[in-house]
Amino acid sequence: MAAVEIKILSTHAAMDVLNELGPKFERAHGCRLSFGYDPAKAVKRQVESGAAFDVAIVTRPVFDDLVAQGKMLAEPRGDVGRSGLGLSVRKGAAKPDISTTDAFKSTLLAARSVVRSTEGTSGIYFDKLLDRLGIAEAMRGKIVPGPSGRVAELVARGQGDMAVQQIPELLPVAGAQYVGPFPPDLQLYSEFAAGVAAATKHRDVAAAFVKMLTTPEAAALFKAAGLEPTA
Repeated sequence: MAAVEIKILSTHAAMDVLNELGPKFERAHGCRLSFGYDPAKAVKRQVESGAAFDVAIVTRPVFDDLVAQGKMLAEPRGDVGRSGLGLSVRKGAAKPDISTTDAFKSTLLAARSVVRSTEGTSGIYFDKLLDRLGIAEAMRGKIVPGPSGRVAELVARGQGDMAVQQIPELLPVAGAQYVGPFPPDLQLYSEFAAGVAAATKHRDVAAAFVKMLTTPEAAALFKAAGLEPTA
């Protein structure tokens, strides 16, 4: 008999942890996992359009909205962590100072190009932040909208000076180096939660997967990947 397939829709922030934990879960439960990675808002659109899935890992606002729509169950919910925003440059380049708001602003103005996600939470916030800092017009020709996924890969390939995104999406990129988080007064945290599809035919296995994401082993992996524990 073919193994049960559990379909998981997730933001990229959890990708490395799922790659680590997935094979262990498959062996323990005799199932097969399939993963689809997109920004949380793209996952939301897929679910609202009727995409079949068993588990989703998304930002808390998206989780709550999908629960309200009856697309996901309120419980079990696995709070996997929260992520701040950070900045990366090409490997070997000098690390700029972004420790204060003034330093961060000067670093952006000195850059030839800055890559940000097109529709991810980080990219949408960054555009608003440029307005808040009063440099939106000066930065207009420097912003490079990145593809879905890890935008620091463009920096690693020399297609941008800097990349801004959620920290777990910056850290794994070979060829780019993580500089640090946004200054505290400019920081935006996103909380991520995992939950079960209301229409899943494999509720017990899906619920077990969500539970696995809150184990001490998973928490240690999420922390190493740049996700802080959710308060």
